[in-house]
Amino acid sequence: MSIGSQIFRNYFSTEAHMSPAKMMVDKAAMMELSVPEMTVLVGGMRALGANSGNSTHGIFTSKPGTLSNDFFVNLYDMSTKWEKSATEGIYNGVDRRTGKVKWTATPVDLAFGSHSELRAVGEVYAANDGKAKFVNDFVKAWTKVMRLDRFDLR
Repeated sequence: MSIGSQIFRNYFSTEAHMSPAKMMVDKAAMMELSVPEMTVLVGGMRALGANSGNSTHGIFTSKPGTLSNDFFVNLYDMSTKWEKSATEGIYNGVDRRTGKVKWTATPVDLAFGSHSELRAVGEVYAANDGKAKFVNDFVKAWTKVMRLDRFDLR
């Protein structure tokens, strides 16, 4: 399992004591991450394809493994309609024109579209001029997480 998938897992369980979105926020709080830091890390990790169990849910890009703002660009794309799938806890991103499924998502992924503060931050990264900011902010947040337990750096 990669470091990224350990930071924010992208899974759904009916046995969990909290919703996936609340678990994500709880984990971010434990790591002393701000809302923008959590947002950029989740979007970047999804674009990189770093999900638990090699899941493809939330990987809204045609080029997984490349650090890009595609997660936000494609999440907010108005040509995609999000609807529940037959699998509990999974949503399909359907192309409005063709009716074909383009993406699959979990409630954690869709929280970045439905929660006002997360969406506001995500829209900054989704903007045409947001690519460089996204990469710079991701690197800063990633560095912060990687140094959390480095007592020798303090």
